[in-house]
Amino acid sequence: MKTHFLSFLLLILFPASIKPQTYQPTKENLESRQEFRDSKFGIFLHWGLYAMLATGEWTMTNKNLNYKEYAKLAGGFYPSKFDATQWVSAIKASGAKYICFTTRHHEGFSMFHTRYSDYNIVDGTPFKRDILKELADECHKQGIRLHLYYSHIDWFREDAPWGRTGRGTGRPNAAGNWNSYYNFMNNQLTELLTGYGKIGAIWFDGWWDQDRNPDFDWQLPEQYAMIHRLQPACLIGNNHHQTPFTGEDIQIFERDLPGENRAGLSGQDISSLPLETCETMNGMWGYKITDQDYKSVRTLIHYLVKAAGKDANLLMNIGPQPDGELPAIALERLAEVGKWMKQYGETIYGTRGGCIAPRPWGVTTQKGDKLFVHILDLQDKVLFLPLEGKKVKKAVRFADKAPLKFQKCEKGVMLYLSDIPTDIDTIVELQLGKGALR
Repeated sequence: MKTHFLSFLLLILFPASIKPQTYQPTKENLESRQEFRDSKFGIFLHWGLYAMLATGEWTMTNKNLNYKEYAKLAGGFYPSKFDATQWVSAIKASGAKYICFTTRHHEGFSMFHTRYSDYNIVDGTPFKRDILKELADECHKQGIRLHLYYSHIDWFREDAPWGRTGRGTGRPNAAGNWNSYYNFMNNQLTELLTGYGKIGAIWFDGWWDQDRNPDFDWQLPEQYAMIHRLQPACLIGNNHHQTPFTGEDIQIFERDLPGENRAGLSGQDISSLPLETCETMNGMWGYKITDQDYKSVRTLIHYLVKAAGKDANLLMNIGPQPDGELPAIALERLAEVGKWMKQYGETIYGTRGGCIAPRPWGVTTQKGDKLFVHILDLQDKVLFLPLEGKKVKKAVRFADKAPLKFQKCEKGVMLYLSDIPTDIDTIVELQLGKGALR
């Protein structure tokens, strides 16, 4: 009894002793965060054995496919048309500044050459090429930042503890062997961070798989510390749908802009960390032959602009085909977005969310004393801008720098457009100055 009382007394007197370990990012890490925030646009690539089934990346668990039978897909995986140069060139031309590639998805197949499992692209397939190495080399060559997706769950490995998914794949032991699996993951992460050059971020997924087991310990602090030790500038993000944990450097939102939760996956509070929202170009993450419902160029650009208006990056996903090519429609969309970004990228790259919060008509982005007003949906030639207390020195149409009339009014400025906006994004550039609005 005395021991329990002493322990209780210590917790009261010295609460700092039970606080979680603090994380102090390095100078390199903080610089990497700013580079990440400035980039604004990335491309997600979900690619694995599931592409061969052409029914999406969750087929193994959705159809309860036996893990040993599923593994036989590797024997026929030969993406003969894969060309890292073509991939990176098309993505770079779209205006995207980084690529996030799935090194190992929930199916458990490693898309890189690992020493810790034969179930990988080099040892397990007739292709015999390290796709990640080729992609990494090309990214470094073309100046595209490389992020690596890594799944915390595995529907194939027998030592991976079962969560709420992957329960019907025929693995014999629901408990698995956590120590074995955790070591395996850390060994692979070490390979990724020591064998493929500079990595911009590790993008984790799967923490939510143990949401029915709240006492499950993923041992993230130790894993995060290892990553930061191996590459201090490497950012860590985790798609856990929670507010960020200690040791994380970016906050991820899935299928929703920060502060929105239409898909039911992004209800968490918004932190002060750099933000990223991921979304699909069509309906699926992995290649699905029946899903040709690609978002229009207008929709994609609007999503990118709205993300920037909320001070977030957009990570737009493409599911490569089993033959190694990016779908033709996806390439068309990349090219069209690239044309727009070439003309209007100044209003996106390096900006922060503007001083006017998002409105039904659009958003604002800001860079220094320049405020970019992105008009996405307005059925009028006059727009009120709530700029109380700010001085507007001039207003021009960004596309051709044609001057626009504006007038001070109560609590802001009335902006007068020459026509009702019909472009994908009508952008007005305001030059702000110090002092009262006039």
